[in-house]
Amino acid sequence: MNAAPNTTPDSTGPKKDAGWEVGVRETIDVPLPVVWQFLVSSGIPLWLGDGEFRGLKGFTYSMADGVRGEVLAYTEGSKIRVSWRPDDWPHDTVLVLSVKEVEGGTTIAIHHQELSGREERRMMLGHWKNVVGSIANALVSR
Repeated sequence: MNAAPNTTPDSTGPKKDAGWEVGVRETIDVPLPVVWQFLVSSGIPLWLGDGEFRGLKGFTYSMADGVRGEVLAYTEGSKIRVSWRPDDWPHDTVLVLSVKEVEGGTTIAIHHQELSGREERRMMLGHWKNVVGSIANALVSR
């Protein structure tokens, strides 16, 4: 299985009434069920951090790096939506991790919403590009 070099920024700039947002996605040649199972088990540290996480609406989490939040929505095999707040940020944001079956494999997407401005968006774009790349590399090297 090979990763398609297709890490793509999705959204740019501010959104009316929702702050700034950013999205990154990558398509890999791995079946969706395999990708999903990885993301909700041994892959959690790659996208959320080290700590306990359960895919249950209302579950609150606090990761070792200080990121904390709550599961806002969980759709098995498709999407996880959480509030996401590092301990050094004065505001909550919303993080959406989703997967979609496409020709040639599975697209993994991360969409980060309610960022405070251009600098936060720039910082998180780099972070999420690295995260999606790490997820893809971990899955295609299995």
